[in-house]
Formats: sequence, structure tokens, C-alpha cells
Amino acid sequence: MRQGGAVPKDVDEYIAAVPEPARTTLTKIRAIIRSVVPSEATEAISYGMPAFKYKGPLFAYAAFKNHCSLFPMNAALIEVFKDELKGFETSKGTIRFPVDKPPATALVKKLVKARIADNEAGKKQRAS
Repeated sequence: MRQGGAVPKDVDEYIAAVPEPARTTLTKIRAIIRSVVPSEATEAISYGMPAFKYKGPLFAYAAFKNHCSLFPMNAALIEVFKDELKGFETSKGTIRFPVDKPPATALVKKLVKARIADNEAGKKQRAS
């Protein structure tokens, strides 16, 4: 959620600028993602929003005026998990949800683990 067009310098600054209840929701999403990413994964601001990187872009999330979003950075993943994502508004690369109702922890973990597997498989394919 950009305040006055300024891009935050880091994820902590981004989250601090988000109004409640979205701030609590994003803090929870961040903790869930951190709980499953490998220790060498990094966090950064990418395209103005918090993102995790691991063997390439991995997963991002953001707050907007009327919703929050997850960005799995792989549109095919939204199709793979379409049954589990029923009830969420989705588009090509986005999963939207109310600012105070994040997806279940188990679902977020599944999405992130699938992205980790994608990136690890892609890295191996490029290396061979």
C-alpha cells in the first residue's frame, strides 16, 4: 500500500505504513511464509510490495484499500489450487482476500511450498 507514492525501503517499513486490520493480516502472512521458506530465502520490496526471493522471485503479498493480495508469481499455480481457492477472488497472478480474513495457514503454506518446488525444479533444469 503505497503512501503518497513513496516506495518503502524495506518490508518492515511497508508493513508499518499499512493501516489496521490489514497490518495484522500482512504480519501473519509474512510469518506463515517465513515458516516454510528455506533459510537462504531473502525478503525485499519488489514492484513496491513485500516479496520473498529464493532461486528467483518466489512469492509476494500486498495491502490495498479494500483487500489484500497474494502473488504466487506463477499463474499456473492459481489454476492448480483452484478448488482450494474457491471463495477467493483470483485473476491471472493474484489471489485477493478481505483485509481482515487471510487464507488459512495451511493453504498459504501449500502455495509457498509449491512455489519453492517450482523454483528448485527450474534452477535444476537451467543448471543441467
